[in-house]
Amino acid sequence: MSTGDAQVARPGAFQASGRANLRRAVRGQAGTLRAQFTLVIFLLAFLPNLVLSVGAAGANPTSALALWLTLVAALCGGVGYLLSGVLLRPLRRLEGEVGAGSFAQPHADDPAEIRALRGAFTGLLERLSTEQERRGAFMATLVHDLRTPLIATGHLSRLLGQGALSAEQRREVAGEVERENARLLALVAQMADAHRFEREEVQLSPSPTDLGALLEEVARRLSPQADVRGLNLTATGTGHAPADAAVLERAVTNLAANALRYARTRVELRVTPQGLEVRDDGPGLCAPLSELAQPFNAQPATIAGQQYAAGMTGLGLFIARRVAEAHGGALEYRRDAASPLPTTFCLLLPEVTP
Repeated sequence: MSTGDAQVARPGAFQASGRANLRRAVRGQAGTLRAQFTLVIFLLAFLPNLVLSVGAAGANPTSALALWLTLVAALCGGVGYLLSGVLLRPLRRLEGEVGAGSFAQPHADDPAEIRALRGAFTGLLERLSTEQERRGAFMATLVHDLRTPLIATGHLSRLLGQGALSAEQRREVAGEVERENARLLALVAQMADAHRFEREEVQLSPSPTDLGALLEEVARRLSPQADVRGLNLTATGTGHAPADAAVLERAVTNLAANALRYARTRVELRVTPQGLEVRDDGPGLCAPLSELAQPFNAQPATIAGQQYAAGMTGLGLFIARRVAEAHGGALEYRRDAASPLPTTFCLLLPEVTP
């Protein structure tokens, strides 16, 4: 094809493109709710007139009848178009408000369906905002709480590498590195559990479990942490229940570790007819359990005078709550100022056999 031929062919291509765009526009308009409402109103108004007019004319239709039906069709179409606009006005208004991001307040002429849509959109935005806050808290946890043990481990490793320490000092530094590493691994495991339990159901493999032996094992593993703070950690009571021992032990460990962090002198793990209790003489929660037992809580908290970054204050409580719920129970919190151990977390379990 020559250059001249190509130049002659372009107007036809533009015309074809214009016709295609027009067809798409017509199809788009025909697919709108307003077009469908207009058609329904038109048919409801025009078909009875058509039947009556044709029935009255019998076998001798006239041009006057055709003109009359044309006028009636035009009138029915116009009325249908106007009425459809009135009916869809709240929906079009809601569309504009959604685009502007301001749709929470209903209008006096909003029908019930539009009010329901406003409520659904508002709830969706609130959930998205909560998810965004939790993601931000998760990043804050990564930056703050993972960085601290990593920096400490780096400093201790440089001390070991300098070679100027005595054998006793090297053992102390190596022990500190091991503790920081254990702290880091525990934090990573806790965050992984919280993320998994937030996304999916807790998978259990229940079997008859000795609850007393489970608490004794938790106390044994946490005894070094209690010794460091000079706390008395005990496990009392006996009982059995159908449970996933590994998952349940993880939940109790989270509760006991929190208690050891805030207790003043003593922490007690106890089996009761209702389930498992973790009691301590610490200051208790700084906010309701329902607010704190959330994954990656977006708000920082101050507990016993110590500031905790956003994202960390509720991980252990959230994991314990999800584990209790997976076993058919719940997590409860009680505070009794008159008791020697005023703070009590109850991990309720069904079917506990003393």
